[in-house]
Amino acid sequence: MKSFCLFFILVLINAGCNSPSANKEAEYQYPFQNTSLTLDERIDDLISELTLEEKASLMLYNSPAIERLSIPEYNWWNECLHGVARAGRATVFPQAIGLAATFDEELIFRVATAISDEARAKHHEAVRMGNRAQYNGLSFWTPNINIFRDPRWGRGQETYGEDPFLTSQIGIAFVKGLQGNDSKYLKTSACAKHYVVHSGPEKVRHEFNALPDERDFRETYLPAFQALVEKGNVESVMCAYNRTYEEPCCGSNFLIDSILRKEWHFQGHVVSDCWALDDIWLRHKVVPTRVEAAAMAAQAGVNLNCGYIYEYLPKAVDTGLITEEIVHTALKPLLRTRFKLGLFDTDDLNPYSKIPKEVVNCEKHKQLAYEAASKSIVLLKNKNKVLPLNRDTLKNLFVTGPTTTDVNCLLGNYNGLSGEFVTILEGLISRVNEGTIVEHNQGFMYHNDSIMHGFWQASRADAVIVCIGISPLFEGEEGDAMMNPNGGDRVSISLPANQVEYVRKMRERIGNKPLIVVLTGGSALAISEIDELADAILFAWYPGEQGGNAVADIIFGKVNPSGRLPVTFYKSDSDLPDFENYSMDGRTYRYFKGEPLYPFGYGLSFTEFEYSDTEIEVQADELKIKVGIRNKGEYDGNEIVQVYAHKTNSPNWRPVKQLIGFKRISLTKGEQKTVLFQIDKKQLQYWDTGQQKYLVEPGEYEIMVGSSSEDIEQKNLIVL
Repeated sequence: MKSFCLFFILVLINAGCNSPSANKEAEYQYPFQNTSLTLDERIDDLISELTLEEKASLMLYNSPAIERLSIPEYNWWNECLHGVARAGRATVFPQAIGLAATFDEELIFRVATAISDEARAKHHEAVRMGNRAQYNGLSFWTPNINIFRDPRWGRGQETYGEDPFLTSQIGIAFVKGLQGNDSKYLKTSACAKHYVVHSGPEKVRHEFNALPDERDFRETYLPAFQALVEKGNVESVMCAYNRTYEEPCCGSNFLIDSILRKEWHFQGHVVSDCWALDDIWLRHKVVPTRVEAAAMAAQAGVNLNCGYIYEYLPKAVDTGLITEEIVHTALKPLLRTRFKLGLFDTDDLNPYSKIPKEVVNCEKHKQLAYEAASKSIVLLKNKNKVLPLNRDTLKNLFVTGPTTTDVNCLLGNYNGLSGEFVTILEGLISRVNEGTIVEHNQGFMYHNDSIMHGFWQASRADAVIVCIGISPLFEGEEGDAMMNPNGGDRVSISLPANQVEYVRKMRERIGNKPLIVVLTGGSALAISEIDELADAILFAWYPGEQGGNAVADIIFGKVNPSGRLPVTFYKSDSDLPDFENYSMDGRTYRYFKGEPLYPFGYGLSFTEFEYSDTEIEVQADELKIKVGIRNKGEYDGNEIVQVYAHKTNSPNWRPVKQLIGFKRISLTKGEQKTVLFQIDKKQLQYWDTGQQKYLVEPGEYEIMVGSSSEDIEQKNLIVL
């Protein structure tokens, strides 16, 4: 009997040890691992367990493991500008400037969602392999929302163009697609960069001091960052290399604390551009030592250092430059992001951990890359409706030019690598009729004036396609554009002279036969001569892995082109102010008073659209605008309806016009729709330097609706 009682007691004890509460205790060693605690409680507990040296190490982009606390290493540096980058196989979407040319927020959200699906799948697969190296994390330093103020800037291809409103809307959609919609976990963390007033020149970006007018600063350079913080809930902001108003952007209390934290109430983390904290002491020379640079950045509110300078934070505390409490304050937002990404929790708790690796570059994502490329390509000219070519009657096609087979011209910078890159030549070959003869000759090199071939083949063709332009070898980030001696920025917006000469000779050789020019590049080109010589011109940007198929389907009419320019195409270099001048006077469609070659928002279609019956209702906080659109042409198509505003008779310096709304709509031939815009009146505001706040100026406004900033179909006056 005694033995039975003893056995029963042991059973009860063992049952207690296996009870739910006991299991819960066994799941974690430290309170910060307990998912039932609040996020702030977990963060505070983790910080309480850390030494000063460990805190500093967690504020480095290549954070080492803290094994005694079971914290694995984590590398914060990852990129996904137009697809997961630098990490092996991934779907390659059109470069960012091409995504902007779609004017399609819903598409951008789907693209970013696909990218974050692939990011999650690749991350979890890498962790299973024990690979926690750079480019395998979940914190992405994307998007680049700097304003493309000057077409010579090599990194302009990474942006969403020259307009603050378009940049804001595309950027918000991209951030939401990356970060997901779970109430607890981030799918990935996005980053708005480079904060702020950053857009070249590349060669001196580590020492340059940007001095914009206060109005330009507030009305051009800040709005997209504010929108992504307040409306996009972006998790991270990257401070720039340069100085703004004399202060290094990564050491500026004005930029980071006063505006970002206090004015916009940003709750996420701030990361330095890579080795930007080195610039503080080494190139800007605002402090003499690394220790003081670390202290300055931490004091300003930089949470994460891409570089090594934060190794000196303990010394900065020991020498009294900053307190350990400042380190605590700087570390908290960074840890919050790691918790929100689920990096301290088991995968079974995180819905995004279940995304399978098969999603990477899957057929659905390839089709999405094709859709994005198709919607991004801009038809600049179509004389006598030479396009689309009839594939059923085309007997002989000649394709030439250095970009026909150049994969670089599909990619742009910060790119991934796909298992399928469709060049322009491959796309055309895959789309022609089986009875059509297609001949190809590169024709000439990008910059070699003395070698030109292919004219004899062109003379017997029914149509000629010349593929020219620029590539990431000629424009890009400092040091990346290998063929560019100017640090990645262009000295001129003109095409190389030999490219123009080749098109001229081709025109002479083929006479009146159709001459179609396909241009690649990430920025505006001065192509007045090409415009005179060619019958049709397509601007393809860097269109991604499916770019060749998209170009071909537009040329042969399977797709009706619908891309629109997110930048102004100027006629010549003489239209541009000095590159190092950050004033917006004379820049972009908003302030340029000359005649552009192709205006902002411009792009042709195979069909024609008719605008009618614009109605505007002025309400307390918004404008309700209705406009009728009819497809009166022979093709189904997409129109980008654009709304612009101008303050008439203003005593203040105001834009010539500014975009305040846009919508992509699809119309079958003969179809009519009414498009409704609900536009926040804040879109009309300006910065009052006297009162130091944004105001909507009372008085008369001209509201313009049309298909580009110059092609205005309807005008109405309203009074506010």
